[in-house]
Amino acid sequence: MVKVLECIKSGVIVSCQAQENEPFYNEIAIAAMMKDVVAGGACALRVAGARDVKTAKQLFPEIPVIGITKPKIIPANYKELVYITPTFEDIVLLTEAGADIIAFDATARVRENSVEDMINKIHSLGKLAMADIALYPEAFEADKFGADIISTTLSGYTLESDNNSEEPDFELLEKSVQNLKTPIILEGRIWEPTDIKKAFDLGAHSVVIGSAITRPKEIVKRYIRKAKV
Repeated sequence: MVKVLECIKSGVIVSCQAQENEPFYNEIAIAAMMKDVVAGGACALRVAGARDVKTAKQLFPEIPVIGITKPKIIPANYKELVYITPTFEDIVLLTEAGADIIAFDATARVRENSVEDMINKIHSLGKLAMADIALYPEAFEADKFGADIISTTLSGYTLESDNNSEEPDFELLEKSVQNLKTPIILEGRIWEPTDIKKAFDLGAHSVVIGSAITRPKEIVKRYIRKAKV
């Protein structure tokens, strides 16, 4: 476990994901995406579903893989729901697929299993538990219950944290780094290399980037939106 944490320290983790209604969901396309980002220097991969976890480990057995589960299509009311690795069954599926780290929704929303129970289940299967949080009290709870990693993944994606910001939540990162013993990852709304530098300056253990690298549709939409300002 310590070795995995060292592998990702001060590195950039790339999220290679697509929903089933998107062209990149194709297994060949996802595999090509993984190869490309690893060739570019990604220290680890964050992928969704047992299929893509297996693919990632087959392609790169030496690179840490963060596994999650998500709905086939993200529902419109996603800010109200626990939808990232919500159950014990999801944890088992990801474990059997070979994930090194299992990330799960650790927010205070209504859930099937408690955050503490989710962490204990992940540990019982010999995996690292990565708590995706949105607010500092959630980070504090995840730290207390023994999460191995805490990530700002869900900041801005819950009703309680919705602030319409297009910037990463550096305030949440900084407060968590200063007050908690668990390694903290910055994830969410990272678009510029300067965001990565600032995250490391604030003490982030590592950084996860998704849409800015692996979601062409979102990249194009953002360029068009910015051009119209």
